[in-house]
Amino acid sequence: MCSCRRLGGGLVQAGGSLRLSCAASGFTFDDHAVGWWRQAPGKEREGVSCISNSDATTTYQDSVKGRFTISSDNALNTVYLQMNNLTPEDTAVYYCVAAGGSSCEHGVQYWGNGTLVTVSS
Repeated sequence: MCSCRRLGGGLVQAGGSLRLSCAASGFTFDDHAVGWWRQAPGKEREGVSCISNSDATTTYQDSVKGRFTISSDNALNTVYLQMNNLTPEDTAVYYCVAAGGSSCEHGVQYWGNGTLVTVSS
C-alpha cells in the first residue's frame, strides 16, 4: 500500500520548485517499484516517474526529464519527487503509486490519495 504524508503539494509560480514525498506501508521497495502519476484537469492520468530499488533504475516522462528528480530513502520507505522549473503545464493532481512488482515495467497496483499542484504563470 502507498500512503502520503506531508506530500508537499500547493501553489507555486512558474519557475519555482516543489518537493513531494510519500511514505509506503505494507511493503518494501524490494517487492514494489514506486513512483508518481498525475492527472491534469480534463486529461487522463499519466505516469510521471518511477524508481525501482531491485533494478536500480529510474524512469521519467519525457516532459519532465531534466526538471524532476525521483529518489528514495529505503530506511524510511519513502519516495520523493523533486520538481524544479515548474510550468503551468505541470498543474495536476499528483498521486503516489506502487507497482504490482519490483520493476517499473509493472502496472500500477496501489494508488495514493493524491495532492494538487498548481503552477501559476
